Amino acid sequence: MKKTLSICLSLFISSTILAQQKTTVIVNADQGKYQIDRNIYGQFSEHLGRSIYEGLWVGENSPIPNINGVRKDIIDALKHIRIPNLRWPGGCFADEYHWMDGIGPREQRAKMVNTNWGGVVEDNSFGTHEFLNLCEVLGTEPYICGNVGSGTVEEMSKWVEYITSDGESPMSELRKKNGREKPWKVKFWGVGNENWGCGGNMSAEAYAEHYRRYATYCKNYGDNRLYKIVGGPNVDDYHWMTTMMKNIPLGLVSGVSLHNYTFTHRWEDKGDATGFTEDDYFTVLENGLRMDNLITRHSSIMDIYDPGKRIGLIVDEWGAWYNVEKGTNPGFLYQQNTLRDAILAGLILNIFHDHADRVKIANIAQMVNVLQALFLTEGDKMLLTPTYYVFDMYKVHQDATMLPTTVNSGEYSRLNRSIKEISVSSSKDKDGKVHISFVNIDPEKDIDIECDIRGMKDTRLLGANIITAPETGSHNTFDKKDVVTLKEFNGATAKNGKLTFKIPAKSLVTVEIN
Repeated sequence: MKKTLSICLSLFISSTILAQQKTTVIVNADQGKYQIDRNIYGQFSEHLGRSIYEGLWVGENSPIPNINGVRKDIIDALKHIRIPNLRWPGGCFADEYHWMDGIGPREQRAKMVNTNWGGVVEDNSFGTHEFLNLCEVLGTEPYICGNVGSGTVEEMSKWVEYITSDGESPMSELRKKNGREKPWKVKFWGVGNENWGCGGNMSAEAYAEHYRRYATYCKNYGDNRLYKIVGGPNVDDYHWMTTMMKNIPLGLVSGVSLHNYTFTHRWEDKGDATGFTEDDYFTVLENGLRMDNLITRHSSIMDIYDPGKRIGLIVDEWGAWYNVEKGTNPGFLYQQNTLRDAILAGLILNIFHDHADRVKIANIAQMVNVLQALFLTEGDKMLLTPTYYVFDMYKVHQDATMLPTTVNSGEYSRLNRSIKEISVSSSKDKDGKVHISFVNIDPEKDIDIECDIRGMKDTRLLGANIITAPETGSHNTFDKKDVVTLKEFNGATAKNGKLTFKIPAKSLVTVEIN
């Protein structure tokens, strides 16, 4: 009898484990309501460390192949992932940046000390013309962040006029004198950055008053229409969000920013980008998933004052922030990028998709050589990081309709805590193709996926791709650039409305169905 009970118990435990290793997903392909704004795939390039200089900008006379002074290899790679917008010049740098120092002949431009980032000399050789010309080459929307912290209303007002005015004015004439006859189109305009901190250490109430005044004088010229973005809260500062929504008229603001970075431990010890433990791996992903709660709570405040959702939530700084690589300038924020960071990016992008009704722009920090970068450079060498390949994989979701998706997943447990081991996001593009992106965060376990796709007459599998590597800490180097890449995935099948496959441990998979 005892033996029989033991066998039955063993069978029960085994069946329970097997059941937990299978994830069931329901995609409602006929119920999409909200569009995933392509602008959540935005990038950010601040005058910080080697982001601009030695990163993007090499100058027209450089032996490194370039287009108007910007590295051609990076331009080509950005075009490939269809970069929708680029935020510049900061960041904290924006509130000490005086734009007139960055126009005119480069040899005559004023130099300054970058007091926020490393105390290095900024020679302003990459300024307004260089940035906006780059955006034109990329076919991307510029997102300019103006100086509220140390600048004046007049200075910001004249910058808008210099860039966008098509009439007769001193600023448009100055632009023409500097070689640009026609005005540029600039839609996204940030009125200050982190004004609760490096942008002036203001109270929420004081900044709201500053914003109202500055934004009033950021004018629309010709057919250019500014999408004005108020500097929003740091992480979970719900008082700041309430104050912005309560005190700024809807007609003066189009979006409210939110900044949230992911650390391993805490601000004082952010953990290392490589050589981390499984506990560190778990904690980073757990911390990253808190983005969902932040957006939910900030959105609930916005809903009180803007139930029609006319104002966007703009997550214009997000990503992993670790301790700098040993031997590098602490003020340059240079860090490696691993498979862990690719998984983190997939999880957070899925969260942005889930909140497509409110999240309209997002900018990963940062694009080149800083924090969770898409590119690392060293002299004439350049590599694509694991995070780059996530943006390549996920570009199919840009401007697609988010599809309601439910996931019944097991748990990945560590440190007496647990998080869902599978994250899924689905969308339908304008051609009717459905793309489903899966993230398996478990570092050891392959998981069977059974996906029921409802509302489609047929489920023809068009293709799939995958990002994975031998270890969660796997990363690309200048000697081995292809350790973590985007590859074709052949393990999925689709039949009679069902998609089935086994998703490998620590991987991202996107499937295309028609």
